[in-house]
Amino acid sequence: MPGTIKQFGQIDIYLFDQLQRRRITPGMRIFDAGCGAGRNAYYFLQAGYEVFGADANAGAISDLQAVAARLAPALPVANFRVESLAALSFPKSFADVVICSAVLHFAPSDTEFDAMLRGSWDVLKPGGLFFCRLASSIGLDGHGESLGGRRYRLPDGSDRYLVDEALLMTLTAELGGTLLDPLKTTVVQGQRCMTTWVVRK
Repeated sequence: MPGTIKQFGQIDIYLFDQLQRRRITPGMRIFDAGCGAGRNAYYFLQAGYEVFGADANAGAISDLQAVAARLAPALPVANFRVESLAALSFPKSFADVVICSAVLHFAPSDTEFDAMLRGSWDVLKPGGLFFCRLASSIGLDGHGESLGGRRYRLPDGSDRYLVDEALLMTLTAELGGTLLDPLKTTVVQGQRCMTTWVVRK
């Protein structure tokens, strides 16, 4: 177990599943949308992938740049930028894989959710893999306290933008994507639900 942790870090278990099924392979260019300090980038950095990331939190980007300098010193520091997903400076259609894990549910409105999603989608190449995990109402008895629109205060006390199956299927069609896996939702004892959405562009 210690060796596995050292190799994969705190990678999302559902992202690890995509690796196990060889949908993500060496040589692919990875873009981590809302990367934070690099929880999901850790494995890819040490495995020699070309990794890029963006996050609005300057401290998190600074931490990730330090990790990248240690694990993948050949990568330019500018691969990791302090940017909103709604206003990315990265080229369109340049990444083979976009990871967007536990990010979109922080959107404060429908407009911002759409801008964050489409900003992340735009950097993905045709044929590329879009991996997304986000809070949803799927499997949740009641949505919690309504904060307006799709925003809710969940039973665990967090405020989240919640999607549902109908919205994700509509978005898949609107983006021109193909759903690679059925939607998979983890229910955390009536407190919150997290859905995994995997799409081919």
